[in-house]
Amino acid sequence: MSVATAPVGYDPTAEAKRVTSQVGGARVSSRARGIPEATVARLAVYLRVLSGLEGRGEHSGSTISSTELAQSAGVNSAKLRKDLSFLGSYGIRGVGYDVVTLTDEISRTLGAHRAHRVALVGLGNLGQALAGYPGFSGRGFVISALFDADPERVGRDVDGLRVEDIHDARAICRLTGVTIGVIATPASAAQQVADILVGAGLRSILTFAPGVLNVPDDVEVRHVDLSLELQILAFHEAHRTPAAAPATSSLPARATGQVSGQVAGPIPGQPAASGAIAIGPARHQGLHPAAAAVPS
Repeated sequence: MSVATAPVGYDPTAEAKRVTSQVGGARVSSRARGIPEATVARLAVYLRVLSGLEGRGEHSGSTISSTELAQSAGVNSAKLRKDLSFLGSYGIRGVGYDVVTLTDEISRTLGAHRAHRVALVGLGNLGQALAGYPGFSGRGFVISALFDADPERVGRDVDGLRVEDIHDARAICRLTGVTIGVIATPASAAQQVADILVGAGLRSILTFAPGVLNVPDDVEVRHVDLSLELQILAFHEAHRTPAAAPATSSLPARATGQVSGQVAGPIPGQPAASGAIAIGPARHQGLHPAAAAVPS
């Protein structure tokens, strides 16, 4: 077995600052580059807008003004220019930004210029929807491995990939070169799944499970909590001014009904509905509860 030695004058800190163009290459976080997380999120939006322009053939081989790009991204021009200053790109005064150049700069900053292989854990309703989402491949994310603990799901094909047993995740992730993990399991299994993914060498995790994951300091975790987002919207609905709220007091008394987790009954004087609708509690489909206890 050969042992590689560092060349004379080698600076290990410089290696951590370099972004390679290879799959699975060195990863530089926004903190290491000094770019705020909020700016990183907006850069992703700018990239989506620019990619959409190129895809539709708009602004092809031309420039786009900061005002136009800012409006398309839903921000003001000053904030956009400040965000792009982190890339060292200020555009040309009175002309704007070259679309191709700016797209390439943002892509490289976000690491979107190279492929990222992704492992998806939890093939319930949410997981299957994510596995079949066509938008990932267009942004350089390739679903390369699917995992679950439910024996009824293991072995099935989902969108052309075989669902593997979560117990084999460490070996398969290393074999396929997966660098990002996505957790779409119930909260009760999320921590065990995170431990397995970290044990497989993954340092980037996106989780749809509520709750906080305990991971090493060098592991980046992003949370997507749909119920939390809905609660934020509910807050805004609850605090709308009366003038902005839909008027219901003008409805005839016979047309009003009580809504409390179920459909209101027949309206007096009106023919009965031809069918019934039952509203039950929402279910989060992920790893089977009985199979959620996954040994690390």
